[in-house]
Formats: sequence, structure tokens, C-alpha cells
Amino acid sequence: MSNDRIRTDVAHNARVWNHWLGGKDNYPVDRAVGDHVTNLYPSIGEVARADRAFLGRAVTHLTAEAGVRQFLDIGTGLPTAENTHEVAQRIAPDSKVVYVDNDPIVLAHARALLTSSPEGRTEYLDADAHDAAAIVAAVEPPLDLREPIAVIMLGILNFIMDTDHARGIVRTLMDAVPSGSYLVLTHPTLELGGEGNAEAMAFWNENATPPITARTGAEVASFFDGLEVLEPGVVSCSRWRPDPAAGEPPLVAQFGAVGRKP
Repeated sequence: MSNDRIRTDVAHNARVWNHWLGGKDNYPVDRAVGDHVTNLYPSIGEVARADRAFLGRAVTHLTAEAGVRQFLDIGTGLPTAENTHEVAQRIAPDSKVVYVDNDPIVLAHARALLTSSPEGRTEYLDADAHDAAAIVAAVEPPLDLREPIAVIMLGILNFIMDTDHARGIVRTLMDAVPSGSYLVLTHPTLELGGEGNAEAMAFWNENATPPITARTGAEVASFFDGLEVLEPGVVSCSRWRPDPAAGEPPLVAQFGAVGRKP
């Protein structure tokens, strides 16, 4: 793979997120920007960890309870612990997962680290979330568009600055999958105690790529138009079906929800 797309002089979301999660796949510029964002918005690390934990709970539910065996994970980011295929294939070894990203570092690490169970399949697609039609055209095989697919979009629509365009992306993806498919989504917000994130996002947009935007709960809910939103609805991702034994988790300024296509 050519490395001419890799910029080490500009902070990049996937690498900064990796830094917040305690990973090592990042550059000094990513750590500098990430630490400055943390100074402006100290709970960003909590958001990153809550987002990752939400993924685990959602994939566990869809695999173990809903019987889903196909996952399309768009904007996967750099591999960390408990990736989609690890969670799904631990429950159902025959699960198939396609990861989609357009960052060359993410793709290089994914191919090296995200290996499938013998019974299942894990593939990687170099594509841009802005072009949903191209993603749909490239997922078969290994995915079968005649069978239910869980479309996972964690912290990715916030990089689509125009809300109508973001809705169109979701619509294109969900129109392509059959009844019984799911949308799994998280999105940052200035609600849920996230008002302090405004300055951090402004700094990010001046110093890193790609630019980011927050959305309201109502805007996030609009991504689920035409879908049956699972309980407890569009909530702070930390409070989407948390482990009851752990008590009520702290609120984080990141919405999370899961919807089913009827």
C-alpha cells in the first residue's frame, strides 16, 4: 500500500482516538492535539471509552439476541480491544464482518491485526463514508445483501458536516439492506453536559482532520427515521443497556442508539 496519503504533520481523528484509548498507533502531533483537546474538554477520554463499551454491548445484543451474523462497520478507526469481529465471532464464530475506512494507517493496521475466526470472515474495504453507494456496491461478497446486516456507524456521521447529506448516507445504506437489519450509531453532542465540548471542537477543526460537528438529540434521532428504535431509545451511549450490576454509569456527551429495519 502506498503511504503517500499518510500525513504525520497533521493530527488525524483515528490516531487521536487511539491515543485517548491508550493506544500506541499515533504520532507526536496526534498526542499534542489530543492532549490539548483533553485540557479543553477533560471528559473526552471517558467519551472514547464509553463509545467502545457501547459497541461491545450493541454487538453482543445483535449477535446473541437478534441472531445477526453480518456486520458492516463504517469508519472503524484503529484496532483496539474488543473490535466488532472479536465480539461477534466469540458468540457466533461464523459471523462475517466488513470494516470500512479510508485512512491508509487504519487499513494497514486492520489487515495486520484484525484476523477472523476460521468459520467466519473479516474483510477491509478502502472507501469513504461520504460515498455510501460505493460502499454498498463493494460489500458483496463477503456480505449477502439478502440477509440481515448490522450497519455500524460509531462516531462517523459527525464528520459529515451537512445534516441532510448525513441523513442521505444513512438512507442509502439502510435502503440497501433487508428487513431485520440494524443501524448502530453514536454521535457527539453539546447536550448531555457536553457544552464544554464547543471550544474543543473549534480547536479540532483548526488543527486536525477531518472537521467535526456536534448534533442535537433530535437530529440524531432523525437518522433513525423509518426504523424501529430499540429501548432505551436515543440516549447517552454510556446508558444504553448498561450492566445493571455496575450501577448507573456517568452521563457522557455522546448519543448512542440502535434501530431495526422493519
